[in-house]
Amino acid sequence: MNDHSQWYIGAPNGIVLCIDRLNGEMIEGRFYHSYSHEAIPFTGTRQMTLRMEKLYDYLHFPFPGTNERTFLAEQTPARLTKERIKVMTDDELLSNHGDIGTFIIRVQHRQNSTWQGRITWMEENKTVQFRSVWEMIKLIEGAVDQVSHQEDTTEEQWFPEE
Repeated sequence: MNDHSQWYIGAPNGIVLCIDRLNGEMIEGRFYHSYSHEAIPFTGTRQMTLRMEKLYDYLHFPFPGTNERTFLAEQTPARLTKERIKVMTDDELLSNHGDIGTFIIRVQHRQNSTWQGRITWMEENKTVQFRSVWEMIKLIEGAVDQVSHQEDTTEEQWFPEE
């Protein structure tokens, strides 16, 4: 019996990140969120994080600790007045899986111009906290690297034992 106690979305901005290919050093895949049935594809960690940031800005959650500077009159963006309606349940989100790896990402804060939160590697059912986008990316790349070299090595596990 598998214990999937780490498998939960837990936040309005929670996503399921599916890694499908490793093209050289570049990961490729897609991610899902509750507000669309469509996957958001990406090629590379840069595009992945930019598209995730765009989602967080659209949801206005988590609220960014720093804002872009502007000298124009402040207006309430339309995205803040438009109600966002969930179209996918958590179970539907969690049913999506990547060919190489699947991660649940819950960004809890956007402070100091980066993200802080929790990431769960679904295949290993392990969760760790990250303190920056860079640290989150390194965790994902380490897991993907571990899976792609699984036959060749007996490297230490991606997450520390709890």
